[in-house]
Amino acid sequence: MTDTLTGRCACGAVQYALTSNPMFVNCCHCLDCQRQTGSAFVINALIETDRIAVSGETPVAVRVPADSGRPHDIYRCPDCQTALWSDYGGRPGLRFVRVGTLETPSALAPDAHIFTRSKQPWVGLPEGAPAFEVFYDMATQWPAESLARRRAILGEG
Repeated sequence: MTDTLTGRCACGAVQYALTSNPMFVNCCHCLDCQRQTGSAFVINALIETDRIAVSGETPVAVRVPADSGRPHDIYRCPDCQTALWSDYGGRPGLRFVRVGTLETPSALAPDAHIFTRSKQPWVGLPEGAPAFEVFYDMATQWPAESLARRRAILGEG
């Protein structure tokens, strides 16, 4: 990452900076993401929680139901309620940052499109983009450095 990526909520009460590149960027087309965002998909940048430097207000976790049955906390601005990032599955060391909240969302293109089985039929995917009906094998899709970072944060050696 050559420039620090910064973002904020709609009202500006919560501002943040990513202190490193994310591990991976997913464009998720699952029905949960569609329902929770009110859109056809969400683009999430997976990064360690301690690599998000927050200034201003502290985002508030809102627990939402998920089809997986695992905990899903969406962190929102306490003032305007913009969704900034999520913790999927109760892994507090990892966050899925909503790329649309970056000052320059175009800085992070998706590395993969997931859950395309529920993709809206009018959404086209870029030619040659890695796309998966459900999920992918992380060992073959993620860069080695990102896999090592994930193992470290999850305590998997």
